[in-house]
Amino acid sequence: MPRKETPMDGATETAETLITQMGEAARVAAAELAYANAERKHAALIAAADAVRTREAEILAANAKDLDYAREKGLSDAMIDRLTLTPDRLRGIVDSLRAIAEQPDPVGRVLTEWDRPTGLRIQRVATPLGVLGVIYESRPNVTADAGALALKSGNAVILRGGSDSIHSSGALHRCMVEGLRAAKLPATAIQIVPIRDREAVAAMLRAQGLIDVIIPRGGKGLVGLVQREARVPVFAHLEGICHIYADRDADLEKARRVVLNAKTRRTGVCGAAECLLIDRGFYDKHGDVLIRDLLNAGVEVRAEGELAQINGTVEAAPEDFGREFLDSIIAVRLVNGVDEAIAHIRTHGSGHTEAILTENDATAQRFFERLDSAILMRNASTQFADGGEFGMGAEIGIATGKMHARGPVGAEQLTSFKYIVTGNGTTRD
Repeated sequence: MPRKETPMDGATETAETLITQMGEAARVAAAELAYANAERKHAALIAAADAVRTREAEILAANAKDLDYAREKGLSDAMIDRLTLTPDRLRGIVDSLRAIAEQPDPVGRVLTEWDRPTGLRIQRVATPLGVLGVIYESRPNVTADAGALALKSGNAVILRGGSDSIHSSGALHRCMVEGLRAAKLPATAIQIVPIRDREAVAAMLRAQGLIDVIIPRGGKGLVGLVQREARVPVFAHLEGICHIYADRDADLEKARRVVLNAKTRRTGVCGAAECLLIDRGFYDKHGDVLIRDLLNAGVEVRAEGELAQINGTVEAAPEDFGREFLDSIIAVRLVNGVDEAIAHIRTHGSGHTEAILTENDATAQRFFERLDSAILMRNASTQFADGGEFGMGAEIGIATGKMHARGPVGAEQLTSFKYIVTGNGTTRD
């Protein structure tokens, strides 16, 4: 295998060797983090937040390099938006780090306990997973979010950001390491892969015995690759094919606000609405108002059937339903009632987030009972599908699988458990 140049330190080594060295260092760090007290983890996160605040100019300069690289590659406006850091977004990162710091320590929690007739006392206690491998695209804020959540939950983490964000992620990583050192925690608790070579991703996926779980955060191609190739467990974060269903009993003004926000607040996030289902009863009562609002906001509306006759819309192709656009585009379809909306979502959804707009309690309950996406909402924007908005401080991603973690993956979801059994010279007959 040819040797790879690491642009941050000039060293040369194979990606496989690099990941092995990082993994071995991470396992040593994880063993120490597993028993680090809450005060030291809190101190590390506060120091990291302070470092982001004081290094703002350095981080923005690094981000400018990444943006230049991304524009040369011809990335879409939505992807550029995901990559962009601003003073306001850096303040958001600082606030997120501080919010995570102030949360209760999830490690060592007694989840449940009971006594047995034999005299044994049994406790199920939360414990770290070990070493996390987080693979993500474009969004440099994930560097801080993932590092902070791993630290809070007592896990070491190896971060592999997208090639587009290598400078921004590197600058944020230096802030996280500054926090670790200030709290006298191992600097190798939060590591970042310093090369763009995709072989590093493959090496992480093969790192059995070094990495305990892989968490992919990105598009369908990345997640599909991870699920196909990983030899270690994976927390699946599939596409955000989020639906909004406007029921016949929806409040018009609520519906207008929510639909517009769900699509246009930020089009490149996984919680952005990608499909609008309009009940025939709503359409007969209110006409094309929701579609007109989207068109007026500059959204490309890909409509089906009679909706495609509305001036300004584009006729939808079959593949537009069940597609994550991550852009200022939305697919729209008429449905006859909540059951048809449910059937559509079951067919085309990714299990991420769905919303119903209705004032009818029975209809909302039917929607909630018959769908099993990770997040179901009523009269609220799908853009609330976010760990920060759930009060978790931040998230590593939205897990769409059903094993272990589901929905926003915060610090609590990054723990497993062990059993503590106490006897008094107790023996088994």
